[in-house]
Amino acid sequence: MTNSTAHDGQAGHLARRLGLPAAVAISVGTTIGSGIFSSLGAVAGAAGTATFVILAFVIGGIMQIPANLCYAELATAYPEDGGQYVYFREAGSRPLAFLTGWISFWATDPPSISIMALAIVNYIGYFVGMTPFVNNCVATAFVLVFMALHLRSVEGGGQFQTIITAFKIIPFVLLIGVGVFFMKGDYLFATAATGVPVGIMALLAGVSATTWSYDGMASVCYMTGEIKDPQRTMPRALIISVFTVMGLYVLLSTVAGGLLPIDVLSSSAAPVADAAAKIPFIGSTAGAVTAVMAIIVIIGSLSSCIMFQPRLEYAMAKDGLFFKSFAKVHPRWQTPHFSIIMQCAIAIVLIFASDLTALLGYFTLVALVKNFLTFGTIFVLRRKVPGYQPSWRMPMGYLMAAVAMFMTGTLIVSTFFWAPVASLVAAVIAIATGLPAYYYWSRRGSGTPQMPTATNVGAGV
Repeated sequence: MTNSTAHDGQAGHLARRLGLPAAVAISVGTTIGSGIFSSLGAVAGAAGTATFVILAFVIGGIMQIPANLCYAELATAYPEDGGQYVYFREAGSRPLAFLTGWISFWATDPPSISIMALAIVNYIGYFVGMTPFVNNCVATAFVLVFMALHLRSVEGGGQFQTIITAFKIIPFVLLIGVGVFFMKGDYLFATAATGVPVGIMALLAGVSATTWSYDGMASVCYMTGEIKDPQRTMPRALIISVFTVMGLYVLLSTVAGGLLPIDVLSSSAAPVADAAAKIPFIGSTAGAVTAVMAIIVIIGSLSSCIMFQPRLEYAMAKDGLFFKSFAKVHPRWQTPHFSIIMQCAIAIVLIFASDLTALLGYFTLVALVKNFLTFGTIFVLRRKVPGYQPSWRMPMGYLMAAVAMFMTGTLIVSTFFWAPVASLVAAVIAIATGLPAYYYWSRRGSGTPQMPTATNVGAGV
């Protein structure tokens, strides 16, 4: 059933051209995005003290390790493009595998590209004022530039991703390295303000608030089929990524907690900028410094998403469960060119739409459920699938999978209570549209319909 044999660029397949640095860059580059610029304040508000803020990022990172270990094992068992889609398929649930890709294509992946492109423009607006229409046009230009980059070469795209990920980490490292000399111990060890929750519940709330800051590390699994020596590279990349991100977040939260009183940190809409402003020679330029940092950081995330996300539809199309054109591989560039173009085209249309953030929020619960079920495939595959032979098995496998499911399950519950109507609506829409589409394609088999092209539209097809 699987297509896990190595392939190196033969017709119709994607070549293995990305090494460990690129794999780490995709994982880290996707994870460290614009969220960290605001999540520090949210974590501080939940945790109540600077000490708990730091502990929250430590514990949040540690609890991300089981999730990364699960993905590392699954990636070595099925070293092909597609990520979650492949794991559900191999666990024996093709309908669930299809729903994973269906939801991603129509509801989460293109909107995420749109939101990041618009976020870059918003930070550019700190320096240059633009009308809303010009903003949209500039955001579109960013999408087109990175679409062209990742169309032409997976190697070139991987090299750029490695470079931009290094550049996006360097400003944080400099801020940490300089800020540590201006920290105040009184801020770090101050007690919580009156009326602020304290104790274990406050710490747990802080840990929960860090979760989205760690989300995205499994993105490299979408491209396992293009990673050199995936049996060794994927576990190393995922483990390196989690410790890299955790180290950066813990150090950043420590410096921020030492530069700002907890009440200021917890109420700040721009905690990184406010913390940077406390460094004497940055001072009033903190806003500009933070805007530049944000632009670099989000460019890295945008590039990463345009690079890895289209691989899911490519994998589905190869199995005859999506439009056949999405399985096309460019004969010279060796990239899934049609899949990349279509996802970016939808993203550009959405750039000119409104309230994308609200649209994306409707599918938060569905995305969490996908992660929860992915970790559950470990139990199914290890016990019921004779051909399950990962080259790397995580230690204490069932326990690690259970911990990953527990962490994701707590988020599912909190998300449902936070937005029950939106969550139910999203689930109903996903099932009501996805299952009929799945049964249509599964019956068509190899006769999967193609997306309309200029030729067949003109012919009246």
